[in-house]
Amino acid sequence: MPAPTAARPFGALLTAMVTPMTDDGAVDFDAAVRLAVHLVDSGHDGLVLNGTTGEAPTTSDREKFELVREVSQALGGRAVVVAGAGSYDTRHAAEMARQAAEAGADGLLAVTPYYSRPSQDGVVAHLTAVADAGDLPVMLYDVPARTGLRLSADSLRRLGEHPRITAVKDATEDPAAAFRLMPETGLAWYCGDDSLLLPFLSVGAVGLVSMAGHLVGERLAHVIALAEDGEPERAREVFRSVLPVIDLISGTGNGALRSKLALALCGLIPGPAMRLPQLPADEDETAAVRAALTAALGS
Repeated sequence: MPAPTAARPFGALLTAMVTPMTDDGAVDFDAAVRLAVHLVDSGHDGLVLNGTTGEAPTTSDREKFELVREVSQALGGRAVVVAGAGSYDTRHAAEMARQAAEAGADGLLAVTPYYSRPSQDGVVAHLTAVADAGDLPVMLYDVPARTGLRLSADSLRRLGEHPRITAVKDATEDPAAAFRLMPETGLAWYCGDDSLLLPFLSVGAVGLVSMAGHLVGERLAHVIALAEDGEPERAREVFRSVLPVIDLISGTGNGALRSKLALALCGLIPGPAMRLPQLPADEDETAAVRAALTAALGS
């Protein structure tokens, strides 16, 4: 793994990893470790645990702690482990940050507080409290489609002054705004939407936090490297080859379900079990994903 730098503090390619579960809903830590090792062997610089794709709203604090600890120990520093510390309760989010650091995480993913829709000042105070609590580098997560709230330009500038807030996972679908904000904030920008990787790279993003990386991590890492090496045509060519997989994972809006199902069908996790309120895929969706995998990956 390349050493993190100030310009690219979490590496270039990270996948927001699913949390494998047994059929009765227990977290399958052994399967999680095997998947994490496979992903790192397949070109990842880092993994995000306990995020949206990892079904963080339905796992306990203890499960989150154990997942970070088990994966961090198994990887042994071969990749950056970023732990989600997301809650609409600031005290809870700060405690999650402390626990993630204790469990061995290398960084934190701090999402804007959701549901209660606080003021921008409240959002800044919340994210500052998380950064203060964990004593780890922080990647902000701006995903207004899920939180109902977008970080303002002023909030990003203020948060960029914090010594431990170093990056943004941008899921706003707005690369033009990112282009304006990068020099103003000094933050490293990570695309948070697989389908928009090329536009974000073109305006200065340094990497990607992916879902499709579960299946095509090596190719996505290659796209980023080609773009950085000044080979845009080749980057576009390689990216075009992964579009069917991106459509497969992201096309329904339920990336966690599609990622788990695809991984199970590929034999990379034992099964696609999820916790309520997420329901498992039915027979029709399973058949559709199997057919799409065969078309996209040839297997």
